[in-house]
Amino acid sequence: MATTGQHVNVERARRAYEAFGKGDMATLSELITEDTVWHIGGKSPLSGEYKGRDAVFGFFGKLKEESGGTFRLEVHDILANDEHGAVLVRSMGERKGKKWDGRSVHITHADSEGRTKEFWAFEENQAGLDEFFA
Repeated sequence: MATTGQHVNVERARRAYEAFGKGDMATLSELITEDTVWHIGGKSPLSGEYKGRDAVFGFFGKLKEESGGTFRLEVHDILANDEHGAVLVRSMGERKGKKWDGRSVHITHADSEGRTKEFWAFEENQAGLDEFFA
């Protein structure tokens, strides 16, 4: 346990979301395994399975590109133990005159060192997000 009383993987997740917000790929490289797999649901051009850290970073680049750099995440809460994490998030962005403001849950599976090995995104309004990125 960390000195703050939070599980160490809560603090790792918080660091990861802060790094994502800053575009800090060096920190994200420390927190995501090289062979990670990310599952992005829906039917938009961004949906699919991204295998490997490089593919995930490519996905991050697409998010930024498609939203003109406006896509951002606001963490509401983080729950974690030695193996799994659940992050309650609000996502926001603008694209082609449209605005997105939605809620989702991100689920992670950690390796023995607490790095993200697998990730799933579950959107409250998947159809709306698909339309936003269509």
